[in-house]
Amino acid sequence: MLSLFLRGALLLSLPLLAQTHSTWRDYGGAPDAAQYSDLKQIDRANVAKLKPAWTYKTGDGSKYFFNPLIADGRMYVMAKKNCIVALDPVNGAELWTYTPEPDTKIITNRGLNYWESKDRSDRRLLFASNHRLRAIDARTGQPIDTFGTHGSVDLKQGLGRDPESLALVQSTTPGRVFEDLLILGSATNQGYGSAPGDIRAFDVRTGKLVWTFHTIPHPGEAGYETWPKEAWKTVGGANVWGEMSLDVRRGILYAPTASAKYNFYGADRAGANLFGDCLLALDARTGKRLWHFQMVHHDIWDYDDATAPKLLTIHHNGKIVDIVAQVTKQGFVWVFNRVTGEPIWPIEERPVPQTDMTGETTWPTQPFPTKPPPFSRQKFTVDDLSPYLTPEDRAKFKDEILSARNEGLFTPPGKRNTIQMPGNNGGANWSGAAVNPSQGLLYVVSKDLPAMLKLEPKGEPRKAPTPEAEMVRYYSGFGFMLDSQGLSPIKPPWSSLTAYDLNEGTIKWKIPLGEVPELAAKGIHDTGSHYPKVGPVVTAGGLIFAGTRDKKVHALDVDNGKILWEAEVGAALEGMAAVYEAEGREYVVFCAAAQEGLTPATQKPIQGSYVAFALPK
Repeated sequence: MLSLFLRGALLLSLPLLAQTHSTWRDYGGAPDAAQYSDLKQIDRANVAKLKPAWTYKTGDGSKYFFNPLIADGRMYVMAKKNCIVALDPVNGAELWTYTPEPDTKIITNRGLNYWESKDRSDRRLLFASNHRLRAIDARTGQPIDTFGTHGSVDLKQGLGRDPESLALVQSTTPGRVFEDLLILGSATNQGYGSAPGDIRAFDVRTGKLVWTFHTIPHPGEAGYETWPKEAWKTVGGANVWGEMSLDVRRGILYAPTASAKYNFYGADRAGANLFGDCLLALDARTGKRLWHFQMVHHDIWDYDDATAPKLLTIHHNGKIVDIVAQVTKQGFVWVFNRVTGEPIWPIEERPVPQTDMTGETTWPTQPFPTKPPPFSRQKFTVDDLSPYLTPEDRAKFKDEILSARNEGLFTPPGKRNTIQMPGNNGGANWSGAAVNPSQGLLYVVSKDLPAMLKLEPKGEPRKAPTPEAEMVRYYSGFGFMLDSQGLSPIKPPWSSLTAYDLNEGTIKWKIPLGEVPELAAKGIHDTGSHYPKVGPVVTAGGLIFAGTRDKKVHALDVDNGKILWEAEVGAALEGMAAVYEAEGREYVVFCAAAQEGLTPATQKPIQGSYVAFALPK
């Protein structure tokens, strides 16, 4: 019998059967996370006629960025103090509500996982709260007591650490359902001694652990030599807190990992630190590694890969090639053969600035893709200061920039102020990219938010697995650089939407996305909205749907980014829309429940709602 890898390789020269994108039964629309819909009742010719079809209020003034899921004639959303609510997708009427336990402090709040048995007699929603994996009946909202132990599985167990020592394990991002498995990443906190970032698969019926992939390798596993000995017992992170994708036909999971912890200082984890900051291709049935590529060696910049890998088919050098594309915080687009992991275009290891921190050993080079070009700016100097700064802010930032270490991308943090651009919350983030999978087109939402890092000691020296035997723990804040108005000090645009043709590896067009209402009121436009985590959705009708922090939802032309329709809703938006069909009518539903105020003084209670749009009957 041919191995999965070889069977996939034999398919390389054949067009892959199209993934179904006519429903929205998964987070991001489908297991491949395309954020794409085949529906085309709403198109460029009629999108300007869109009107609100129904509204469902979140009802509590809280912030939500939930991606609605539509399955089995129901829509599932989150509202009313993190309740899971089933709605009628035609009119938004409430059908049932699942109320989490009163002491719930963390819950999967970006989306849900849906699974049904082959005969459809068993239909489940799977999510996590308070670090426990849970299953409820998708038809009634009632807990399934036979799942795990009385309806839940403790996610702190089985990680090789004392569960009581782990402050954070559960991610707020849903996993991926494959056959009868739920594959989960994790959140591991930001500090020293965080939880390990194991990727795990659980049986959807029983909750039993089926397989584990150690992103911090154990003895005898590949990559173990890229860490100090015993690092798997003490170092955390290298986790998938963001999004994953599935090639369902081939049974391959694509998982983008985060940095090892601590984020900004790595004296206790000398080495390249596989499998941190990697795109991992795993056998979805067994967790076996098929291939990997590391985008940052020994990350001390918090350059997590949070956006789902995007699966496309392109025409390259006269051949049809199935690819996976990964966008990152650094503003890069990495493109690989989906089966073999071979780069579509050359990748160069280039020398980068080195640390001056005692005990730290930075990697001498970092990888740079030669193609496609980056979508974010990767430097910040006094020449890049915003023209909208007050004189006081301009003088302050000019002094800070000129006195800081500022050698471009991968300048290592130290005891002196260090410029980071794109910042650790810049570039692309969760939900930040969508594709037309059959045409090789990629659309990326990004933000430019420079940061200023500075390492300072805290606490007593700790024993460390280094020849020095002792390690001072250094810390830095995330250092987001904001002016007195709460805006980025870099000149606009602060948010952009970039369209790529990955058949050629080129940028087709790029536009600012959204505005800042306070500046727009003064006649200042084309700034892009500030500080969003926004997800675009592409449709076969030739449209891109996206919400923005300025309380607007937009439909743009996929060919040029021209705005064809927009409407104002009651609150700012983050996350992504969902596109679905019910009773022969196409709908686009947005979660409008984010905070619009940029500073505490401008923030107001959120009047959140889910708003569905459709063409008039």
